[in-house]
Parts: sequence; structure tokens; C-alpha cells
Amino acid sequence: MLTRAEKPEFDHPSSVLYFAVPDIRSAFEKMKEWGARFEDKPHLIARMPAHDLWMTFFRDSKGI
Repeated sequence: MLTRAEKPEFDHPSSVLYFAVPDIRSAFEKMKEWGARFEDKPHLIARMPAHDLWMTFFRDSKGI
């Protein structure tokens, strides 16, 4: 899936990573415990035939 950046601060070269997890809410909480800095909370993007697609943004260890 390709899209333009939603906010100016995200309009730079970057990587998009998709994770398949059994429970998005617990994965989100665990990543926060491990120090991930999220920009927002996971939100549903689309219900797909085999899975639901959720999205959130987080910064890497350098804050990028």
C-alpha cells in the first residue's frame, strides 16, 4: 500500500514496516513498555478477507 505522508513531519525518506500480531492492543502495550514512542494509538484502516489492517506510527531509536 502506498500513500502520501499524513503530516509534514512524516514527509521524509523512511521505511514502512508491517507486523502480523495476534493481538494489536497487547503488542502496542508491550512495545510501549519496551520504550517505543508512538505518535498515536492503533486505529483500524480496513477489514480484509484474512485479517484486519491497523495503523499507528512510532519513532525509531534515533527519534526519526
